Amino acid sequence: MESSMLSLLTFFPTIGALLLLAFPKNRDSWIRWTALTVSLITFLLSLVLLAGFDRSDPELQMVIRLPWIRVSGWTIEYHLGVDGLSLLLILLTTFLTPISILSTWRAIQERVKEFMVFFLLLETGMLGVFLAMDLFLFYVFWEFTLVPMYFLIGIWGGERRMYAAIKFFLYTMAGSILMLLAIVWLGLRANTFSVPELIAAGAIPQGIQLWLFLAFAAAFAIKVPMWPLHSWLPDAHVEAPTAGSVILAGVLLKLGTYGFLRFNLSLFPQASLRMAPWIALLAVIGILYGAIVSYAQRDVKKLVAYSSVSHLGFVMLGLFALNPLGIQGAILQMVNHGLSTGALFLLVGMLYERRHTRELEAFGGIWKVMPVYTAITLVVTLSSMGLPGLNGFVGEFTILLGAFGSPAIGSAWFAALAAVGVILAAIYLLYMFQKLFLGPLDKAENQGLSDLSAREILTLAPILALIFWIGLYPRPFFDLMAPSVGKVIALVNTAAIAMR
Repeated sequence: MESSMLSLLTFFPTIGALLLLAFPKNRDSWIRWTALTVSLITFLLSLVLLAGFDRSDPELQMVIRLPWIRVSGWTIEYHLGVDGLSLLLILLTTFLTPISILSTWRAIQERVKEFMVFFLLLETGMLGVFLAMDLFLFYVFWEFTLVPMYFLIGIWGGERRMYAAIKFFLYTMAGSILMLLAIVWLGLRANTFSVPELIAAGAIPQGIQLWLFLAFAAAFAIKVPMWPLHSWLPDAHVEAPTAGSVILAGVLLKLGTYGFLRFNLSLFPQASLRMAPWIALLAVIGILYGAIVSYAQRDVKKLVAYSSVSHLGFVMLGLFALNPLGIQGAILQMVNHGLSTGALFLLVGMLYERRHTRELEAFGGIWKVMPVYTAITLVVTLSSMGLPGLNGFVGEFTILLGAFGSPAIGSAWFAALAAVGVILAAIYLLYMFQKLFLGPLDKAENQGLSDLSAREILTLAPILALIFWIGLYPRPFFDLMAPSVGKVIALVNTAAIAMR
C-alpha cells in the first residue's frame, strides 16, 4: 500500500474529475458537493502520507518507480517520491484546494461542472510537480498545470480574461522551452532522467553547470515570479476568479521556488554558489519594488497581487543564502505566503461579491457593518506584514537570519535592504486596511453590507488556525524539513570545497 500511496494521492482528483464528467450539467449542487468531497478525501490522503512519513529520514520515502517510456535505449520512468523538501507543499496544495472550492459556492454560477473538472485536474498537476522524481515526468506535470489554469482564467475571469490567460500561458511556456532543452541534454549525457541518479552522478563541468542552471532558472523565475519577469502576475490575479487567485498565489507560484530548491540547488550546486549574489540582488529588488508598487495600487486585488512579488523575494533570498536557516525559512515562508495571501484573496473575493468593485476609494468605515469580516481581515493583514506571534514573522525572521550570516551571498546589505521591505509591507498593508475599514461610513452602497455567512467563516477558519499555530509553535514544521535540507546543504558544501 505504501508504494501506491503517492499514485493514489496524485490521481485521486483526476478520478473525481472523470466522475464529474458523467454528471448531468443541470445538477450544480451535486457537482459542487462531489468536487468538495473529492478534494477533502485528497486532503485526508495527504494526512495519511504525513502520518507515515519518517521525520528523521532525509531520503525519498514511499517511492514508486516503474518503467514508463522506452525510446532508443532511453528509459523514462514513472518515478514518484516525497521528502522534507516537498511534504509541506503537498499538504498546502491539498489543504487549499477544498477551501478554494468552498469559496466558489455562490461566486461560480455558469458552467459549474467544467469549472470543477478543471480545478481538480489542476490539483493533480500541482501534486505531480511536487512528487515527480524523473525530470521528464516532472516536465509533463509542470506543463500540464498550464492547461486548466488557462481555462480557469480565460472562461471564468474578468473583462480582460483572455488577455490575462494568454499572457500567463505564453510567459510560462517561453521559460519552459529552455528548461526542456536542459532536461534533454542531461538525459542524453547521463542516460537517465532520474533526479536522485543525476544528483549522485554529479561531475557536470562548472561552465556547463552555469548554462544548465540558467536554463532551469528561466522557467522557475517566470513562475515565481521574480523581478523583472513578473508582469504577467498582476493581470492573471486581477482577471482570475477568486478560487483561481487563491490557488495561483497559494500553490502555483511555489512551483517556481520549489523548482529552484529541488533542481537548481541539488543538480547544479557550483553554479548555485556562483549565482547566489546575483539571485539575492534580484530578490531584494523584487522585495522593494513589489512593496512600493503595492502602495501605489487603488485596486485591492492588484495590491495583493503585487505584494506576492515582494513576499516571494524573501523566499528566493532565503533559498540562495545556501545555509540551513535560510532554506528552512524559505520553505516555511512558501507555506506562510500560501496561507496569508490566499486568505487575502478570499477576503477580497467575498467583498467583491457584495459590492462588485475592488476600488479602495469605494469603501471606508465598513467595520461598522462587517465587524467579523474586519476582525479576520485584520489578523490576516498582520500575518502578511510579519507581526510576531503570527506565521509571517517566523518565516521572514528566519530568512533574514540566514541571509545575514550567509557566506554565499557575501554581504549583510542584502538582508538589511530586505528588512526595509518588512517596513514597507507594514505601510501598504495598513494603508489598505485603513482605506477599507476606518473613517466614516459615508457611502450609501456600503451601509447595507452583510457580514460573513457561516459558510464564509468556515472557509477562512482553518487558515486562521494555521496562521496562529505556525506563529506560536513552528517547531513541527521545521522538524519535517530539517533532515532533507541538511542533505541539500551537504551537496552545496561539497561543491564549495571543490571550487577552492
